[in-house]
Amino acid sequence: MPFKIIRNDITKVEADAIVNAANSRLKIGAGVCGAIFSAADKAKLQEECNEIGYCEEGQAVITKAYNLPSKYIIHTVGPVWNDGKSNEEAMLKSAYTNSLKLALENNCESIAFPLLSSGHFGYPKKEAFQVAIGAISDFLDNHEMNISLVVFDKKSLEVSEKRLYDVEKFIDDNYVDKSFLGRRQYRSDERKWMDIERDYIESVQEKAAFKLKIEAAAEGFEPQLEETFSQMLLRLIDERGLTDPQTYNRAFITRKHFSKIRNNINYKPGIKTALALSIALMLNIEETDRLLRTASLALSKSILSDVIIEYHIRHRIYDIFQINEMLQAFDQELLGA
Repeated sequence: MPFKIIRNDITKVEADAIVNAANSRLKIGAGVCGAIFSAADKAKLQEECNEIGYCEEGQAVITKAYNLPSKYIIHTVGPVWNDGKSNEEAMLKSAYTNSLKLALENNCESIAFPLLSSGHFGYPKKEAFQVAIGAISDFLDNHEMNISLVVFDKKSLEVSEKRLYDVEKFIDDNYVDKSFLGRRQYRSDERKWMDIERDYIESVQEKAAFKLKIEAAAEGFEPQLEETFSQMLLRLIDERGLTDPQTYNRAFITRKHFSKIRNNINYKPGIKTALALSIALMLNIEETDRLLRTASLALSKSILSDVIIEYHIRHRIYDIFQINEMLQAFDQELLGA
């Protein structure tokens, strides 16, 4: 998955580079900065930072990671929040963008960010989060890298109260809670039976298709078979004037995974991947249903994450960041693969 949100201690994240929310003088500080210095090796890291000397607001510099499970630490200086009218947003976006450029220049395939400026620098968490995902999204439109945004709690991911209320109401009206099985067990069982049903449907479809071919051959013509998932997906991409990178980056799936879909006409995706691609293509609910059916999949009223995703599709909310934000709010697995 090119971009994901995780709750973790950033010093324990395995990535080619982790990002330090630094101060301009590159001295050991509090919060994330202090934790990174302590976990890396205070003395050695400070000595290397002293050699660099200074980092301007919105810029980034790179050092070794020492004892951390990464190759590099990228130090960037975010803005101190004043009133939101002092160029804070541009400077914060620049901190993310320059960090990503530096990672790219150093051949990093993965990078982990804290939520920059949202601690002692006072940037409101909701606004800081929106700037982060905007900068990361812009970068992924043109480059490939696995990017993680590391947060400690849900406060960094608060969705609007109105949308949360609307989604809860939609869930109340549409979600079929199989509580007698236990919610977690039911999801597992539901998926298991859906897989069994899919295999049965595929078997029936294959037999029917074979029979149709035999009958058609006897009459001297080749029948027009239904599109596979891969065929329909590629047709929809062309019809919407999108490129492959735009599609798989919007869907938060890797180029390698997308290549499997493109190069295998009979590829059968998982439900998360299929839904993520539906969102990326901005399909309405009927188009989504048709695309899912080509892979013998379907949205289920008894799977909470499916109901939440259906809400967003019906309300034409195709920002996968917002959808994953809401899925996270209900402790559901995120879209992408």
